[in-house]
Amino acid sequence: GFYWCRQIRTVSKVPVVFLSARTGDMDQVLAMENGGDDYVTKPFSLEVLIAKIRSLLRRVYGEYAGAVPSRLRTVGPLLLDEDRGQIACGERRTDLSHTEFRLLDLLARQAGRVVGREELLAALWDDVSFVDDNTLNVNVARVRRKLEEVGFPGGIATKRGQGYRLEVGDGPDRPGGPTGPGEGASGR
Repeated sequence: GFYWCRQIRTVSKVPVVFLSARTGDMDQVLAMENGGDDYVTKPFSLEVLIAKIRSLLRRVYGEYAGAVPSRLRTVGPLLLDEDRGQIACGERRTDLSHTEFRLLDLLARQAGRVVGREELLAALWDDVSFVDDNTLNVNVARVRRKLEEVGFPGGIATKRGQGYRLEVGDGPDRPGGPTGPGEGASGR
């Protein structure tokens, strides 16, 4: 249950109620730390369970829900639309896979700063021991192509031996332009 709750949390804020026969405090703590909103142990009162579910739904979607946070992010002229899984620059837009979008979003949150390969691998894939080292390179290459498709003036720069950096505009560090030693638009 904990694993699936973490998976759900990567894509949704939907309420999660754990219903379990396990009554230990640590089970309840782990459920909450892995994204659960409530924990109900068996045996349980159906009326109490229904009241808890209704309360969660009101808080998340109903009368107690706050403003819906924007699922749009802008980085310079680039728009990331999480709901549609798309990026746009001006009038040009293209679709990204879930992994491509998450990769670009991670880089966009730290635009201009190097994000380490290990940090990206851990954020994108649960068990990095089964991820081939080239998998991240392939996904970065795909995102680079899609940024070019929409005409984004920046790109993803490689900082050799460190990671990747989203460049927001034209400049000396822009991929494809002049680069410093050990840097370039491709490679590791």
